[in-house]
Amino acid sequence: MLESLGLDHSTESVYRAMLGHPHDCVDELALRLGVPPADISATQERLARLGLVAESFESPGRLRAVSPDLGLEALLARQSAELAAHQHRIEVSRAAAAKLISEYAGQTDIPGAGVEQLVGLDRIRERLTELQRDIRHEVMSFAPDGAQTEDALRSSRPLDGGLLKRGVRMRTLYLDSVRNSAPTIAHADFLTELGGQVRTVPALPTRMLIADRSLALLPMDCEDTSAGAVILTGKGALTALCALFETTWESAQPLGTVRPKDVNGLDGQEAMALRLLAQGHTDEAIAKRLGVSHRTARRIATQLMERLGARSRFEAGARAVQHGWLPPHP
Repeated sequence: MLESLGLDHSTESVYRAMLGHPHDCVDELALRLGVPPADISATQERLARLGLVAESFESPGRLRAVSPDLGLEALLARQSAELAAHQHRIEVSRAAAAKLISEYAGQTDIPGAGVEQLVGLDRIRERLTELQRDIRHEVMSFAPDGAQTEDALRSSRPLDGGLLKRGVRMRTLYLDSVRNSAPTIAHADFLTELGGQVRTVPALPTRMLIADRSLALLPMDCEDTSAGAVILTGKGALTALCALFETTWESAQPLGTVRPKDVNGLDGQEAMALRLLAQGHTDEAIAKRLGVSHRTARRIATQLMERLGARSRFEAGARAVQHGWLPPHP
């Protein structure tokens, strides 16, 4: 029953026997289960590593079974953290691939390579207008800049509204930080009223627009989106970028809903900040990744450290691992 938690049949049997007969010694458990005492001892060591067995307070030197409500909950929390870390590694890998694709495309000048370079903000805007006019079926986009100005959002409404009124499916991903921006919320309401879909995530790898799954627009330099952009039409690049979008979309939350918290009481933004904190990122780097101000990033980091009872960022990372908030090998 507990194989999904890392307990095979024999390990679960020993754990259940220890719970049901807390005063049995190793020899008594071995006799009860019909296995050699050495196997019982080896299994107890495995249970101890899982946090399901601990030394008895009443009988020093003897092991006792930790109650399931404590032991299994801690095991579940640890597994959740490992799963989140695995998902994060996948997202980081896809993000790195997307960044490499855009950087390589920006250096490519080969006829027929499926790459069109756009230099200068005016040319980018002109080409974007042309693209939006030609889109027929679907638009998928990353908007990682955080809260935008009311004027910028208002100027995009005629194009976005035109697409939606033509029946084009539009999915947009913003950062969680825009939930505190009234103009962005108003713009999202405008999109959803016309049939668009808007979700948010703690962090996004780059600005990106995919049109009809046959063309992608990305910045040449993720740090300076005004420097230039590339349009990609190669099948391999489009397949990778569409997969990146779909994976990120599935883990995102609709803008109109409350951000869910994990088993440790952290929302997505806090969990991402904790990972970045443990990796040694500065407040400035965390702020940029989350799309928040430097002050907000510092406040989030301080609150996380207080919740963990840590006096330094290194100690916060260590305590997060101890509590199962982060896996031991991120």
